[in-house]
Amino acid sequence: MLAGFASLFRPPPLPADMGNVMIRLNGVTKGFHMGGVTKMVARDATIDLPKGKSIALLGRNGAGKSTLMSMLAGEISPDQGEILINGSISWPVGFMGSFHPDLTGAQNMRFLARVYGVDTDELAAFVEDFAELGPHFHQPIRAYSSGMRSRLGFGVSMALHFDIYLIDEVTAVGDAAFKAKSSALFRDRMRTSSALYVSHSMGNVREVCDAALVLENGYIRYFGKVEDGIAQHERNLKRKPPPPDRAPER
Repeated sequence: MLAGFASLFRPPPLPADMGNVMIRLNGVTKGFHMGGVTKMVARDATIDLPKGKSIALLGRNGAGKSTLMSMLAGEISPDQGEILINGSISWPVGFMGSFHPDLTGAQNMRFLARVYGVDTDELAAFVEDFAELGPHFHQPIRAYSSGMRSRLGFGVSMALHFDIYLIDEVTAVGDAAFKAKSSALFRDRMRTSSALYVSHSMGNVREVCDAALVLENGYIRYFGKVEDGIAQHERNLKRKPPPPDRAPER
């Protein structure tokens, strides 16, 4: 199933108090049970994320950042609670599940254009020019390198205009010139959109984000200032990782 496809359908009416909220987590709980233990991603999280922000998503390896992004994109569901999205939201940028490996880059772009109701020629031309894949744009995606797939994914994600972008460090793809071009395009989109941004580089986080979410042992905290979020994340990293919960008995 196409990632982000749920965003095409008309959602139920949002609560009246969500005018300035882009994402609301309402009692969200998510965990994975394996080997007699439970890995918690979210524990009854209730948070409002404001519109007009580029929010860093910070957490140690395995904290659940990718799972949270997948829940926001509608790819997986929370065990309890609800997630309300105010506006259109992208699939996690760089996620290759949206592409059919046997189709060419150009054919995939035309398919996505039809799904999202935009001009097929314009979308294909934009991505072909931006991704700089040369003749590979007209070859099957299964033959692409990971860098080529990332370029294609970032290009189509930026070509399709969303209210909220889910970004996973893809602006770092390519050489210095391509990174500069990607960063400039991303900043242009952020003038009218919001974003959740995952990166292990605090330099990139400081450059891109103005607020932060910090994940630790299933607890999710929002910081209105990105420096406060970075400081909390770095304190967490200095501590020993908390042990997983015991899985419930069956």
